[in-house]
Amino acid sequence: MSSQDHPVSSFKKKMKSSLPYTLAVAIIGFVSLWVRTLPSNTVFLPNGFVKFATNDAWYHMRTLNVLLENYPHRMFFNPMTNYPNGSYIHFGPLFDQMMAITSLILGMGNPSPQLVNTIGAYFPAILGALTVIPVYYIGKYLGGHKTGILAAILIAFAPGQFLARSVIGWTDHHVAESLFSTFFMMFFMLALISAKKKKLSFEDVLNKKFTVFKEPLVYSVLAGVMYSAYQLSWPGGSLFLLIALVYAVFQYILDTFQNESSDYLGFTGIVTCLVSTILILPFVHPDMGFSLYYYSWFHVVTAIGAMAGFVALSLIEREFKRKQIKTYYYPLIIFGAGILGLIIAKIVSPSLYSLIIHAPSTVFGTQRGGPSTIGEVTSIFYQGGVFTLTRAFGNFTMTGFLASLLGMIILAVNIFRRQKPQELLVLVWSFFILLAIYGQNRFAYYYSVNVSILSAYLGGLLLEKAKWNELDQKFKSNVKSPADIPKAFKFIKVEQVLAVLVIVVFLIYPAYGSAMLYTTGSNDPNEWWMEGTEWLHSNTPDPGMNYNAIYEAPKNGEMFQYPDTAYGVMSWWDYGHYIETIGHRMPNANPFQAGVGGRSVSIDEENRPGAATFFTASSEKEATAVLKAIDPRPDKMGARYIMSDARMATEIFGAMPAWTLDTEGYYQAYRVGNQYQTIPSTRYFDSMEAKLHIFDANGLKQYRMVHETGASQTDEVGYKQVYNYFYGGKLPEVDTGYVKIFEYVKGARITGTASPNETVKISTTILTNQGRTFEYSQSTTADSQGRYEFTLPYSTEGPIKGETQFDTAPSGPYVLSYGDTTKEVRVNEEAVLKGEEIKV
Repeated sequence: MSSQDHPVSSFKKKMKSSLPYTLAVAIIGFVSLWVRTLPSNTVFLPNGFVKFATNDAWYHMRTLNVLLENYPHRMFFNPMTNYPNGSYIHFGPLFDQMMAITSLILGMGNPSPQLVNTIGAYFPAILGALTVIPVYYIGKYLGGHKTGILAAILIAFAPGQFLARSVIGWTDHHVAESLFSTFFMMFFMLALISAKKKKLSFEDVLNKKFTVFKEPLVYSVLAGVMYSAYQLSWPGGSLFLLIALVYAVFQYILDTFQNESSDYLGFTGIVTCLVSTILILPFVHPDMGFSLYYYSWFHVVTAIGAMAGFVALSLIEREFKRKQIKTYYYPLIIFGAGILGLIIAKIVSPSLYSLIIHAPSTVFGTQRGGPSTIGEVTSIFYQGGVFTLTRAFGNFTMTGFLASLLGMIILAVNIFRRQKPQELLVLVWSFFILLAIYGQNRFAYYYSVNVSILSAYLGGLLLEKAKWNELDQKFKSNVKSPADIPKAFKFIKVEQVLAVLVIVVFLIYPAYGSAMLYTTGSNDPNEWWMEGTEWLHSNTPDPGMNYNAIYEAPKNGEMFQYPDTAYGVMSWWDYGHYIETIGHRMPNANPFQAGVGGRSVSIDEENRPGAATFFTASSEKEATAVLKAIDPRPDKMGARYIMSDARMATEIFGAMPAWTLDTEGYYQAYRVGNQYQTIPSTRYFDSMEAKLHIFDANGLKQYRMVHETGASQTDEVGYKQVYNYFYGGKLPEVDTGYVKIFEYVKGARITGTASPNETVKISTTILTNQGRTFEYSQSTTADSQGRYEFTLPYSTEGPIKGETQFDTAPSGPYVLSYGDTTKEVRVNEEAVLKGEEIKV
């Protein structure tokens, strides 16, 4: 063996040749990290406070802190949300565990809150930057180093949801999904390439030819590890198992028609699925049955089923070749075997069969009813029911998105010319993620990877046409030191310069320019929600729960046993995590869409009690009945406090009736000149949300405002103008508190006598903590014996210890009037809270 053929010499030569590309990828990675940390000033505030970007980010920090407090045990059931039921946590454990381990290492076993928050803030940016590594290698094995480098550059600047969900402060598991799913595809691809190159067969494994299957085995194991990491970041990770299996079906068919062995594919698939089965098994919650949303037997069965699929496909292929059966029967046999498998699943486990049948629609199908109002799960191609490419272009740039479609077409054509496993794999992968963004736009953070790879693939083909490889070889042959670089420029041709300019102008620059729009940071939660939830934390009674404790889930059919001091906070589901994580109180509804209520099947289904049914209730009595129905325990109400903001009362109000499947009549068309404008109608102004936020709960018997934040310019003024103009109202046309907090109370009972059938009025002026005043009033008619009764929610004597420390209250006593009689009435807080009678 010559010195040049020695394995060590070969390895050194390989390392030397790949060093420039390794350095380039490292530089691109650091640039990617820099881009993702640009909004750091919106995360690390001057007062030392760390402000995370989304409600899920706040929730991840909560689960992280609970994990660190109880390490290594994590919270699976959380009674501090979706009161009074609690919620099982469907978040994967890996993302929090990675942050926890990092915190424990850097904090020497006792990390400070500031260190934990800093790690949590930077973590998504680091994971996003690391994504350039698998993207580079996938691009490299698809079209060479030039394609890999270009793909890495494009993903480093990829705009849209991928960048938004991986900037500093966006501490959510989505970026981990993108990273680990891409690593899974990379190692799966490398295993296929390696196994096919070595012409691996099952006989090689049985005969223990380790030199043949060693490298494919390592890649396949790593593919299984990365799939498991992806699965443990998001329970819906079975999506990529489906992609791998569908790819395998097509690859088996193509190999059969080309009379090639598919043992390389069977080996890779079986090992990958076996490893993932073993790694996922310890995280299964048996009591979850077959659930797609929580770690259950479904995740084990699908991995085992996929492994069985690879085994079956390999056995069928071998039998076809052994018996020399005509190849066109092979797809029919596969189709028949798939149908048979579904029939068996239906007989053995109907619940599993139903889940398998309906699972694809949860990803690829468009949403209806209430779920259609969830921004991230709407189709990327439809807005207001109209097809549009606006959001697709916004996420991937126009040229990037179109390049990805053209790249898929070219890959499809290549299948019939020079079929390569990696090309078919990227094609199937990209096609399924394209379907996914049709169903839910949130999967754009997956498709950004595909766009980067496919765009780079297209760019690589352009460079090939410009003879880039020839230029590359001349540079390698003539450049031995930095001093030789200027001389080598003479080898550059005009068409190569033009090709680079086309790539920069149409692919790189649009991505970079669009990416800069996503580096301004997030304003969620805004200052008003921060202030409102902090006030809630400091000025309302302790609900009696250990915030960082791990609680056991109740047995099936039973409710969690809360202490008597516990209570819920009603708000729209968007804000549930803020109420829990910043306010340390228990929301009735949360961003898991738990506690929303309403209907999900048909208009004939009974409305479930929840946030949607409460805020759309047409009367105080109906709204209170909803609160009572939320918590069926005797003498308990589903919520004590209600938090509303200006968005709930205006721009997102329409989402509330959507969840009840009863959307008619809240708005009406009004002609202005040659156009129609949509304005709120009587049904809107009769809703509980309008009664609370627009009318400040004026006239309500058992709901009082206890605090409001500062005002912000919103659509509130426009809604008040409509009410005043069309319905004869006299509301001050000004913006009021952006967030308002109300309290449900029993109300003091004011009783007295007047002349029979006489109109009796009672009113007072409410002074808010913002210095704003408004009138609170009620009126009633005395009965035939002259008796009247009011239920009043406001105390005129101020708060008492241990109860709500409200800073919005009457500025003086109530004024009671009927006929020529006027009386002042004072009401103490005990009477309001206990529903005591005060005789006038």
